[in-house]
Amino acid sequence: MKLLLDENLSRRLVPFLQHTYPGTSQIALLGLNGADDRQIWLYAKQHNYAIVTQDADFHEQNLLYGGPPLVIWLRCGNKPKQVILSKLLNHQSDIETAESDPAIWCIEIH
Repeated sequence: MKLLLDENLSRRLVPFLQHTYPGTSQIALLGLNGADDRQIWLYAKQHNYAIVTQDADFHEQNLLYGGPPLVIWLRCGNKPKQVILSKLLNHQSDIETAESDPAIWCIEIH
């Protein structure tokens, strides 16, 4: 499973996530800066990414259009990149379980 980090999450996280989530990227690294949420959501859907975000926008996209992509909603507020990295690594099992269940379109991590 590969993750697509929203623009408010540091691209510096990407190398540290590659072992656990190969193919992970960040919006800016894919040239999607300035793209609206719908464009990013469609890109994630077409390229089999799970979206990692700190806001409700992509969850709302799934409510409107259905999933996938899986949305990983970090509900922990703005934290240093090490905290975000730890959350994504420590919740790998939860994320993989959600990814494998077609009825789950969003997972919240606190």
